[in-house]
Amino acid sequence: MLRDSRFTTACAGAFFLASFAGVGRASADPATVPPEVGYNYAEQETPRMTGLGGPMRATSNGLSALYSNPANMAIAELYHVGAFAQLYPEARRQSYGGAVVDSLISSTGLSGGLGAVWSMQDPDGIRREWLDLRFAMAMPLGDMFAIGLAGKYVTIQQNGYGALGFSEVSGGLIESNIVQTVTFDAGVTVQPVPEFKVAITGTNLTNPETALLPIMGGIGMGIGTEDFSLNADAVIESRTFNATKLRVNGGGETLLADRVAVRGGYRYDQGLQTHSLSFGLGYVDQKFAIDASFRRGVVGKIYTAITFGFSVHIESLGLGESSPDSY
Repeated sequence: MLRDSRFTTACAGAFFLASFAGVGRASADPATVPPEVGYNYAEQETPRMTGLGGPMRATSNGLSALYSNPANMAIAELYHVGAFAQLYPEARRQSYGGAVVDSLISSTGLSGGLGAVWSMQDPDGIRREWLDLRFAMAMPLGDMFAIGLAGKYVTIQQNGYGALGFSEVSGGLIESNIVQTVTFDAGVTVQPVPEFKVAITGTNLTNPETALLPIMGGIGMGIGTEDFSLNADAVIESRTFNATKLRVNGGGETLLADRVAVRGGYRYDQGLQTHSLSFGLGYVDQKFAIDASFRRGVVGKIYTAITFGFSVHIESLGLGESSPDSY
């Protein structure tokens, strides 16, 4: 076990260094895809989400639940602390964040999560920089239902070049926030049997009236056991483009030898007219997990998204029992 842990840590370290080296080499290159590709509708993705094609509204848990469906924090009994990064080389985006999700401490079943992500996109172009701070709570309603809310504080600056060059008109308000607001996401998950879940979510429900924080409605379904799961999601939004557009994604994962998580997924984005494929790997231990995933646009906009991170499972220190699907 110690030898496996050292090998996995070494591989993860090499991956981190290679990714940062790639960002450094590209630091003087302009973005080669539209801003909408790298911005990704202001959604944040953990490695598990990227590996499965996108947000898993029905099957997420832990840190992934905080960023896809807060209701799912109340489904699995866990206490996870982690960090992750997202890189979009062609879009010149990089994001770094961390989060904690706890569904063990409260005797009432109330779960809580706290996360922060900082992002920079196309620093030699539009130079869009944003901060996503969120606090979420979830509550089980019997054995079949869970509800959750995630309050978000978001600030966005855009101080780069636009159609008219470097100017306040085309580039934003210099050194000022073009968006500074509080909004919230909500989710409901129904679990008629342990192996099947259905979820409905709403994103940015205060209607911030900006395409940078679009209102979105999503639905997801998933089936899963202790070492296998399949999920499918669909989401609609009407702010980014001139009409309502649909995104769908689906994926699956399996746990090999009780340690190695293998993930794959597909995503179709009607607005960008892009088909993408995803793949991810993770090493899952009782005390920690290390994950890395990538998504590649193969039809339409050609782009790459790389996401990697780790989590520490505090429940393994004696604060509670880990749920079987908490990987």
